[in-house]
Amino acid sequence: MTAGTATGYLPPMSRCGHIALAGRPNVGKSSLLNALVGGHLAIVSPKAQATRSPVTGLRTDGDVQYIFHDLPGLLQPEYLLHQRMRDAALAAIARVDLILHLHPAADAPAPELTALAGLPVPPRAPVLTVYTKADLVPPGRRAALAETGVPVSVEDPSSIDALLARVAPLLPEGPFEFPGDEMGTQPVRFFVTEFLREAAFTLLEEELPYAVVAEVEEFREERDPVYIRASLFVETASQKGIVIGHQGQMLKQIGTHARARIEELLGRKVYLDTWVKVLPKWRRSDELLARFGFPAPPSESR
Repeated sequence: MTAGTATGYLPPMSRCGHIALAGRPNVGKSSLLNALVGGHLAIVSPKAQATRSPVTGLRTDGDVQYIFHDLPGLLQPEYLLHQRMRDAALAAIARVDLILHLHPAADAPAPELTALAGLPVPPRAPVLTVYTKADLVPPGRRAALAETGVPVSVEDPSSIDALLARVAPLLPEGPFEFPGDEMGTQPVRFFVTEFLREAAFTLLEEELPYAVVAEVEEFREERDPVYIRASLFVETASQKGIVIGHQGQMLKQIGTHARARIEELLGRKVYLDTWVKVLPKWRRSDELLARFGFPAPPSESR
């Protein structure tokens, strides 16, 4: 008989659950994910629609493990890639334990998530409205928003703690799914392509970043420095010229930006060998989208 049993003490039941960060494009989902996990996992850009694939981040505090999913923005599709992004977001919304519906505080109130997502019925999981960028509204307005949701600012750690306190009791009881010291679940190759895209969004102008997709072609972690060869694909020869830049300067800047993120993630030096190639109309091709991690939903694949 253990001492705990002798005194009638029962250890607290752990909680672990999947939480979707959902909402329109450019409402602060990726910035919030990074603040919640305490690291740079999701790419951040002032340009809308930077997130294409769900990014999963972990946070373990005591007896609670939070599994956050940063989803693509709920947008009206203009071409097939947009549809695949929306499909991925809706699939995640359907399977998580809790949905955080993010909406900028300055634009409150938030629309109904069911209508925004175009769902025939409300989602199975409970929905908690989170008002982002709350530092941009007056204190009185923040207090009013707290009556119907949770105002947060990535610049205010206390608001992040308040959000976690609201989320924890809404998660199901159960064992942790991941070791408590992990921050992400996806392979390093995934983050290499994401950080290359982040560099493209940061350094390239207008619509060009939306035509860029990255692919890791070689990854040798046993080398020192780690050797990574990756390609950036664009849709036209003129786009290729812009991405490379005069005497290769733009491509060099993109590689430098991405390499810094990768080295921070790995904690090691990295040699990033980056190339640019043309792949016409990849955003509208079922086959190419599947290659880059955007497969058709099962109902479309039959």
